[in-house]
Amino acid sequence: PTKEEPPSPPVLDKLMATEVTSESVQLEWSVPEGTFDSFTVQYRDAQGQPQVLPVAGDSRTVTVTGLSPSRRYKFNLYGVWGRKHLGPISTDAVTVDGCAMHYVILSTAASAPEEENSPFQPRLGSLTASHINSDAIQLEWSVPEGTFDSFTVQYRDAQGQLESLLVDGGSHRVTVPGLLPSHRYNFYLYGLSGQKRLGPISLDTITGESQSKIHPCPLWALSLECAPAPSKEELPSPPHLGELMASQVTPDSVKLEWSVPKGTFDSFIVQYRDAQGQPQMLPVAGDSRTVTVT
Repeated sequence: PTKEEPPSPPVLDKLMATEVTSESVQLEWSVPEGTFDSFTVQYRDAQGQPQVLPVAGDSRTVTVTGLSPSRRYKFNLYGVWGRKHLGPISTDAVTVDGCAMHYVILSTAASAPEEENSPFQPRLGSLTASHINSDAIQLEWSVPEGTFDSFTVQYRDAQGQLESLLVDGGSHRVTVPGLLPSHRYNFYLYGLSGQKRLGPISLDTITGESQSKIHPCPLWALSLECAPAPSKEELPSPPHLGELMASQVTPDSVKLEWSVPKGTFDSFIVQYRDAQGQPQMLPVAGDSRTVTVT
């Protein structure tokens, strides 16, 4: 019998920035041959931190939001085919400044489509700190219109490292643990709807002193006279991660296992860099204790 040839890999072609505003860039690409399981857009934000944006395999366009005005960005697009990341193809784009964006809006207002024909987008409301103690802050937010698939809370820890916290779309509350007492933190909340990341809305707050676990006052009333902090009613203690082990290793995959000796997590995120040095992110369900990185 003749040996069947393996299927030829699909081909990526022509990544272009088709629409540019002061805070977003719309990317488009073509696949002249074959099909991909999914795509990944990678770029660095204004702070130089790597960002990863997953895109469905049947899409040929995505809008990258939350950018800074008058800044050059380089976007890399990878195609995921089975266990392989093919590419990248790249393009550069410079976001416009606020004045130029205002001019573009005025000059194109006459030809803009009617409001009823534009796709409906959910909207983020306000972000508040509902509970504050010395090592954790509980955040709450509102969604006055529509629904989101998920949310991402980003902030910098005491060492200046960027931290990301994934939240399910049905939740409008999350507790950020592992903070330092009497330390100022800036929290940014993004909402993910389909292939678009909307936001951010932000909150600047300070953790409580170490001897006071919970401050009973809202953030805006910290300077006012407040009732004494309760001695027993405290936020639930954060869960603990145990050991992370590579339990099974092959030439192109690694199976990871970990333990949670105390409490439960909503979800997990595995981060690593691939052979090209590009950052990769793999979300895992909160009830899982194992994942295979392929």
